[in-house]
Amino acid sequence: MESFAKLDPNDMKAFEPEAKVGLIATVNPEGLPHITLITALQAKTPSQMIWAQFSEGMSKKHVRTNPRTAFLIMTLDKALWRGKARWTHLAREGEDYVMFNDKPMFRYNSYFGIHTVHYMDLVETYGKERLPLASIAIASLLTGIAQAAAGRDGGKPILKPWGEGLFNQMSSLKFISWVGEDGFPVLVPLIQCRAADSTRLVFSTAAYGRELGAIKEGASVAVFGLTMDMEDVLVRGTFTGVRRYRGIRLGAIDIAWVYNSMPPTSGQIYPEVAVQPVVDF
Repeated sequence: MESFAKLDPNDMKAFEPEAKVGLIATVNPEGLPHITLITALQAKTPSQMIWAQFSEGMSKKHVRTNPRTAFLIMTLDKALWRGKARWTHLAREGEDYVMFNDKPMFRYNSYFGIHTVHYMDLVETYGKERLPLASIAIASLLTGIAQAAAGRDGGKPILKPWGEGLFNQMSSLKFISWVGEDGFPVLVPLIQCRAADSTRLVFSTAAYGRELGAIKEGASVAVFGLTMDMEDVLVRGTFTGVRRYRGIRLGAIDIAWVYNSMPPTSGQIYPEVAVQPVVDF
């Protein structure tokens, strides 16, 4: 995939609307991938990305300890842009702060507004892409045929029925991230991904096969699922390689961690976190 050092100025206007999918992949202190939905992600210049923060979450902490990120923007017409960027600094005032808070999504919101603007220098991007809808349709069909055969027997359930259902919705969007050899996360659409059961995700490599082929067996990966109602869930687990199930080759991810990133309260769902009593008033 050809890479560029700057964004095409003709594309930058497409990033401005809030009605889009904006994702940032980060690396946590343990070196594991994380994905966050940030619709307030856009370009300030051809070589600088900016995004606005209105809620707390792990990605905002990760970029301060490891500034390497990947980003993805997908517009309503299924055009997308991807790349790598390096977080540089934040601001809590200034023209960009005012610009974000003047947008309708935040200006007329009674509950929250933008309180921080984050800045990233572009490292590389790959130009405007289109979702390969035909390949995704084939990959989704193949995954659906073989997904039940890839399930694991027994074991404690991990995904709640709601989360399992989200991954199995035909209309939901899914994306996968892992940490590349250069230390930057990689971010790839994985719309064909489905839940074989509550402990395992599976996917055909008939779409984005060359990029998915770079994932090493045993690697830690994160998968972000998103509905058209902007409901989402993030899971992390181990990529166990590509195997044949009912004669169909599927990649599999054994889930080890589940995270709710939806406001107003984000947090870890699995493994369950013990509730601590409030002792300080």
